[in-house]
Amino acid sequence: MGEGAMDDYEVVIIGAGICGLATAVALQKKGIKSVVMERSEALRNFTGAAIGIRQNGWRALDQLGVADVLRRTAINIKRERIVGLDGGKQQEMPMKGETRCLRRKDLIDTLYAALPPTSVKFGCELESIKLDPNTTKPVLRFIDGSSITPKVVIGCEGGKSIVANFLNIKPTKMFPLCGVRGLSNYPNGHLFDQEFARFRKDKNLVGRIPMDNNLVYWFCAHPYFPKDDRIWEDPEAIQQSTLALLSDYPQEVKEMIEIADANSLSFTHLRYRAPWDLLRGTFCKGRVTVAGDAMHVMGPFLGQGGSAGLEDAVVLARNLAEKGLDNVEEAFNLYVKERKMRVVRLSLQTYFTGMLLGASSRLKQFMYVVLLSLLFRNSSGHVDYDCGSL
Repeated sequence: MGEGAMDDYEVVIIGAGICGLATAVALQKKGIKSVVMERSEALRNFTGAAIGIRQNGWRALDQLGVADVLRRTAINIKRERIVGLDGGKQQEMPMKGETRCLRRKDLIDTLYAALPPTSVKFGCELESIKLDPNTTKPVLRFIDGSSITPKVVIGCEGGKSIVANFLNIKPTKMFPLCGVRGLSNYPNGHLFDQEFARFRKDKNLVGRIPMDNNLVYWFCAHPYFPKDDRIWEDPEAIQQSTLALLSDYPQEVKEMIEIADANSLSFTHLRYRAPWDLLRGTFCKGRVTVAGDAMHVMGPFLGQGGSAGLEDAVVLARNLAEKGLDNVEEAFNLYVKERKMRVVRLSLQTYFTGMLLGASSRLKQFMYVVLLSLLFRNSSGHVDYDCGSL
């Protein structure tokens, strides 16, 4: 990227993940041109296997104009089923609102296809950001030594965001849990119902969601034990370790892991931004703000991380269009005001749910159950949120 090659772009989005691409699509729908700067040499549509989108996320996708295309790629989940393997207890309930599990690749590719061909610039890894003391415009410097000075910067580059660091957002923290994720294909079709099934035993949790008649997404959350994390780059090590951990689980669960696509397997030490840090945080400074995981990375326990990022995109574009690029600071302040309590509540409920799963004693489990009951009496109320229209 040559020196000053992109100074013509007024709005620069850092990161071509779900939220970055969604924000570019939302801005385009409001007539605002943007460029997405992605450090990878191609779309990162091969990581993460799949993502659950709840009712509130589908509202945002409808506003972005891509929902109908994506609905055709995955079945609607009709109920939840929780199976306690310790005592044989089982609980069933209808799934509230529209819920589908999408291949992350399908979501990324669909958002990318909704943009003009030159909207995403690959191989652009951000090194630093600062404000020009004379113009107060943000100055972006990249690892190849080039720099640009756009009018607006939106950081959407995940939990290790350089833009978030610039805004002095507190670093992420670690849950005492890790997660394994994968996709399993049943060539002759599976026999699973249209349900989100969860199997619990001891401190391990396995979730299973069918995506279509053949493909199934699954995850396993279990306590984190420090090891050389390099071994988790090996799909075979991930698979064998997970099978050993779940050796006494039902055969249908073990078979699902045995036939998993090796390229889909991933191991993650689960991270979060503390809800109290979000409550005190400042998410914009002048003409710079953040969205998606760069703002509010949270555990997967509510299935809301991706949907919250889609909401961010709609709200941010709406405010920026209403106030105009000459009033960016006012637009960003309104965006943050509208989003802050939403993401604080999501993060708090997710935090308590994750800590309950990883609790080391019955007393701690009881404490988190009480807190969840008091603060979130309607445990699925988070799907009722409507981010509004573009």
